Amino acid sequence: MILAPVLLIEDNLDDVELTRLAFAEAGIAHPLVVAHDGALALDWLAANRHALPSLILLDLNLPKLDGREVVQAIRADPMLRHLPVVALSSSGEPNDIDATYACGADSYLQKPVDFMRFIDDVRRLRVQWLER
Repeated sequence: MILAPVLLIEDNLDDVELTRLAFAEAGIAHPLVVAHDGALALDWLAANRHALPSLILLDLNLPKLDGREVVQAIRADPMLRHLPVVALSSSGEPNDIDATYACGADSYLQKPVDFMRFIDDVRRLRVQWLER
């Protein structure tokens, strides 16, 4: 069975590598496609409408288009609006979380400092979004 990819929208290369490692540790076999800014992510989605991702993980602080703008663009597109979007941010501020949900994100995950906690969070993402 061919698994749909997970689209990771993240400009920090260290965070990309940590996410790859956490996916491996959590047993996620979905291919991970990386876009390093919001504009590239939307371009990738437009070019890959035949093979859309099963999940979008995005950092909120991105170059060109920030994460909330990307979520709004996804929700405005009839072909993409059904895709689950999980925001990743170092901020745990209630205003940031509320604003992200208001833009249309399905979930919000605060980037943990502890890698083992991140693996646990990724396992929960697997159960909630990839195994349904």
